[in-house]
Amino acid sequence: MPSNTGPVGEDWTKRFFDVMVAAIALVFLAPVLLLTALVVKVCSPGPVLYRGVRVGLDGRLFSMLKFRSMIVNAESLGGSATAADDQRLTKIGKFLRRYKLDELPQLLNVLAGDMSLVGPRPEVQKYVNLYSREEEAILTVRPGITDWASIWNSNEAIVLEGSRDPEKAYEELIRPTKLTLQLLYVRHHTFVTDLKIIFHTAVKLINDDWAPKELKPYGRVKRYRMTSTASI
Repeated sequence: MPSNTGPVGEDWTKRFFDVMVAAIALVFLAPVLLLTALVVKVCSPGPVLYRGVRVGLDGRLFSMLKFRSMIVNAESLGGSATAADDQRLTKIGKFLRRYKLDELPQLLNVLAGDMSLVGPRPEVQKYVNLYSREEEAILTVRPGITDWASIWNSNEAIVLEGSRDPEKAYEELIRPTKLTLQLLYVRHHTFVTDLKIIFHTAVKLINDDWAPKELKPYGRVKRYRMTSTASI
């Protein structure tokens, strides 16, 4: 599948920006990274990092890095969707996910070229296999740490909390709009768009109620507990 990342100059600008920002961020965040790694190690037996297989640019598989927020072998005990009340989460896991600290190691993925700072969040193979021909366009850009869909659905664990089947809840409450927003990015991404998304992501981390004007037409993500009292 050929990639379609826009004008060559723009692509190089994006890549240069990714490398510079990721490298500088890793240096300045080194104390936070070391402290988080220590806390993960002390609070739960097992490796500090989680390496999740994801589908990247042009359908290539890569290992997406995260600070481990779940028990060892969590994937064998449940699906890829994780609710806030998931029993697989470690004591520190909820905190790491709430403030996105578990995502910080993905700056290494950015340096390696597997990811960008901004781009559609990489999916597991299971959901990529369900892509329509139109949705396959998502694989023509490098996946990112954040995008419009990440801002719209900034706390997936809370959205899925209370569901006996988080996978199905994810597929019904989140995935349709997520795909729409990812396609929106693919069709209209520019370097300026990336800067806007980074800004709105930072604001969203501070103010969970923040919604940029670009996302107003899509409404707020519905939470499972607020939309149903029965299992989905």
